Amino acid sequence: MDKYLKKYLVFKTYLLSIVGMLFSIVGCQRHSEMQTEGTSYLHGTWVQDSIPHQDQMLNYTLHEFTFSCDSVYTTMHVHAKTKTIPDSCYKNGKWTEYAKAVYVVRGDSMIVEGIYTKENWKQKISGCYKQGQYLPRFKIVHHSADSVVLENKFDLRPIVLRKVAELICIPKKRWEM
Repeated sequence: MDKYLKKYLVFKTYLLSIVGMLFSIVGCQRHSEMQTEGTSYLHGTWVQDSIPHQDQMLNYTLHEFTFSCDSVYTTMHVHAKTKTIPDSCYKNGKWTEYAKAVYVVRGDSMIVEGIYTKENWKQKISGCYKQGQYLPRFKIVHHSADSVVLENKFDLRPIVLRKVAELICIPKKRWEM
C-alpha cells in the first residue's frame, strides 16, 4: 500500500474519531433535577370505565392515569379470559400492573418513557406480569376539561378517560417524588 494512502487513512480515522467525540459531547445535555410543568390540561387523575364490547374480548386493560407536572403514574387493570401466564400469576384472569414515567406532549402525540413498578411505585425487577421499560406512545384524539381520548399507537383501541380529580402542578426535585 502506498505510504501516502496509509497516512491518509490513519489521518481520516483520527479525524473521524475526534468529530465523533465532539458530537457526543455536544449532543449530551444535563437533565434538570426539577420537574417541568408538563401539560396543564392533563394534570389530575383520569379513569377509563370500560371498553366497547369488552365482554366479548379475550383480554383487555382498563387504565387509570395520574398526571402530576411532567410525571405520569399508570394503573392498569388487566382482564384475561385465556391463560397465557403461570397459574400463580393468573389470579382468575384479573390483575393489576403499575408504571411510572415522564411524558411530553408534541402536537397530538404523547411520548411516555418510564418503568413498570410495584404497587408502591418502586421499580419492579422480578415477579409476575410486566417489568422493565414502560414505553407507550399515545395519540391524543380528543381532550376537554373533563375527558381525554387516547389511542395507543401499538394497540389502536381508544382509551376514553374521565377526570375524577384535579391536581395542581408544584414542581419538585425528581429524587423527592
